[in-house]
Amino acid sequence: MTDGLLVIGGGPAGASAAIAAARAGHQVRLVERTAAPSEPVCGQFLGPDATIALARLGLHPADLGAVPIDRLTLAHGRTQARVRLPFTGWSLPRSVLDAALLEKAATAGATISRGRAVRAVARDGEAWRVRLDDGAELQARQVVLASGKHGLRGFARPAGGSVGVKLHLRLAAPLDATVLLPGSGFYAGLQPGPDGLANLCAAFAHTPPRDAADFLARVAAASALGARLLAGAVPAQARPGAIGGVPYGWMFAGPEDGVFRIGDQFAVVPSFCGDGVAMALTAGLALADGLATGPAAFHAALRRRLARPMRWAAPTAALFAHAPGLLVRAAALLPGGVRRVAAGARVRLVG
Repeated sequence: MTDGLLVIGGGPAGASAAIAAARAGHQVRLVERTAAPSEPVCGQFLGPDATIALARLGLHPADLGAVPIDRLTLAHGRTQARVRLPFTGWSLPRSVLDAALLEKAATAGATISRGRAVRAVARDGEAWRVRLDDGAELQARQVVLASGKHGLRGFARPAGGSVGVKLHLRLAAPLDATVLLPGSGFYAGLQPGPDGLANLCAAFAHTPPRDAADFLARVAAASALGARLLAGAVPAQARPGAIGGVPYGWMFAGPEDGVFRIGDQFAVVPSFCGDGVAMALTAGLALADGLATGPAAFHAALRRRLARPMRWAAPTAALFAHAPGLLVRAAALLPGGVRRVAAGARVRLVG
């Protein structure tokens, strides 16, 4: 049996693509490598564009237990800046978001296969032949690559030098804002979450932390605020989640090979920008129309949509990496400038 559309990956990009395509009348199968909801390495921030995209899919962060966020704090050394955001964002664990999206996909009519990984994809005449990790083979007329930060042999992205690290923890005192904590060779974000669990996510340019204690110590050493917030913190897991080779700032530019790419398999925005989920959801929503135009036209349109947030991300990432103290001092002196950057860097793909 040949599926009309096979989606590889059940994160926000893949699940939203499956929902949109199934609602448009396509026969859809989604293959997700994890057998149960899990926490990928991500900042779990939902900005206004992600909220709009979720509304189109029939979901709202508040109904899923998300924590609203309207303040941002930046800190380095003994300097800090506190800014009210020009919008309300949300903090929601990816395990919760992904489960809700996959449930919507199944309700829309997509077939969901969990706990099965795709090992190879190859042309088979006018269709695609897809081999799974258990040796089984599927066929599909069109394939969507939405496997997040996990590559697929033969369709790999260029390797990056960064290592993403994530840890859920309980803080000694409540947190009421997203806190950006750049340090030497890394930047980290600390964010409140549901059930009293904060999320600490970071990108390390060089040597990643050895364990949870090393992770907390390195972030705490970069600022007085980080040291205070992380004092007495209790990790919710024995080891942080980590993934290497992340090409932050990369966007797919070809060559085309007939596969649709969305989410982190199309573009990887630095985590501190908070637009990764918005970019993934909106690309998934656009896929239903893109199936008629083909991958090349779909990718060209997606590049135009993502051009502005990716342009904003590059210089800000450079400042985080090379002049974090200057960045925080500027934010303390010009909080209005931070608000303008936050508003201007929005994806603005929907609404």
